[in-house]
Amino acid sequence: MQVIIIPSTQSEWLKISEEFEQSLNFPHCVGSLDGKHVVLESPINSGSDLYNYKGTYSIVLMAVVDASKRFIFVDVGCQGRISDAGVFRDCKINSMMEEGTLNLPSPIPLPGRRVNLPYLFVGDKAFPLKENLMTPYVGTHPRGSQKRIYNYRLSRARITVEHTFGIMASVFRVLKKPMLLQPHKAQIVLMAIAHLHNFLREKSELYHTLRPNETEEYTRSWLPLRPMATRNNSTPKEIRNELSDYFMKEGKLQWQNKYC
Repeated sequence: MQVIIIPSTQSEWLKISEEFEQSLNFPHCVGSLDGKHVVLESPINSGSDLYNYKGTYSIVLMAVVDASKRFIFVDVGCQGRISDAGVFRDCKINSMMEEGTLNLPSPIPLPGRRVNLPYLFVGDKAFPLKENLMTPYVGTHPRGSQKRIYNYRLSRARITVEHTFGIMASVFRVLKKPMLLQPHKAQIVLMAIAHLHNFLREKSELYHTLRPNETEEYTRSWLPLRPMATRNNSTPKEIRNELSDYFMKEGKLQWQNKYC
């Protein structure tokens, strides 16, 4: 079951990208991607299909959020035994990414650079590295190194989706414990929660300012387009290297070494 509220115009994507760059210092980012296991109470006749690596029964909520912690894509209901990468592979947003039908803005260089860089999503190491999906460099890297700085900058943008899951679970307490529902009914509940979350992010000033660890008090009280460029010809690894080099030079933050 999927909800697609994906921006349909390049100007909408550019607005999301500008929010990520201004608030999280990650240019060309148009969404943070991750999956969340929603635990169920041993569904009837489910066998091992919903049994996940954590030793519980679950369905997966795969989501993409913007810098303001609003859902722009939600896919709910995939079996818990399937990895995040497997869930993503079968998602509509992945097929649109592969087919080039997301209508993302054309690649353009970062400030002070010459290489055309595509607009992209960010995810953790569970996801595949793609032209429009950046993931971390694997392994441990020396303090202050280019790869470590890149991983830190990517993590700051990617953690947006984890914060969204945390806020949602703290406010909608049905997510705090195993759901006593069959999978198809749990999917409906999760889709409703996703819509309510977005509504509250838009309409409630208090909800909009919440952080994952600051929801208790709220819960109690709640009873013009840029110039077009040619298509990018870089490989995913070259795109990641271009970003990491930019973060060490033109896009360097004065305080980034303190956390890397």
